[in-house]
Amino acid sequence: MNFPTKRRALITGASSGIGKATALAFAQAGVDVALVSRSQEKLETVAEAVRQAGVKAGVYPLDLAKVELVREGMSAIASDFGPIDILVNNAGMGYTGTLMDTPLADWQGVMDLNLTSVFQSIQGILPMMRQQGAGIIINVASVAAYRAFPGWCAYNVSKAGLVALSKTLAEEERGSGIRVTTICPGSVNTPIWDTETVQADFERSQMLTPEIVASSILQIALLPQGAVIEEITLMPSAGAL
Repeated sequence: MNFPTKRRALITGASSGIGKATALAFAQAGVDVALVSRSQEKLETVAEAVRQAGVKAGVYPLDLAKVELVREGMSAIASDFGPIDILVNNAGMGYTGTLMDTPLADWQGVMDLNLTSVFQSIQGILPMMRQQGAGIIINVASVAAYRAFPGWCAYNVSKAGLVALSKTLAEEERGSGIRVTTICPGSVNTPIWDTETVQADFERSQMLTPEIVASSILQIALLPQGAVIEEITLMPSAGAL
């Protein structure tokens, strides 16, 4: 199913995992996509696949962990690519560690990327959406926002904060025509499990795939302007793992 009119989406964390799958799903639906991540090389690979679907793809390397650069960076991307109709805040990191074992610097790093960068991304794009009188912001949180998994303290808290941010934004922008959705997936088989900050041994074959999450994000974005899914929890049939 395609959008009735041409749309532009900006996706963070677009070089792999859920972000990459979402970019490809949007492309198949006829949506132009601005791709944001740290690695230009990986983004170029995704962009090439997106363009094969016949839509426009823009490549924008930006380190969202440098939160002081995010607001202006996102605003500049939108100015270059064109007015953004759909913002998918997907970039984030995993982190394992108990409350007592988490250094302050690590805690701040998780909060910066998983929460503060989203806050700054929204501030960079929101003025343009307000001018349009429409737009949808989809924030990728986690079931960890509601289920306090032991050994995942900073991650749990960052995702709970993201849910609260989404709910506040939704209430503040109802009169602006801007819709806000939070998607809370269970375990997803992405490269996050291979990163140095995550020490966990789960059966990844039973996790959700990035493509399943991406299809849900697309369906959320496909809703007509007069409707919104405020929050969705998407779980593997095997459970949270």
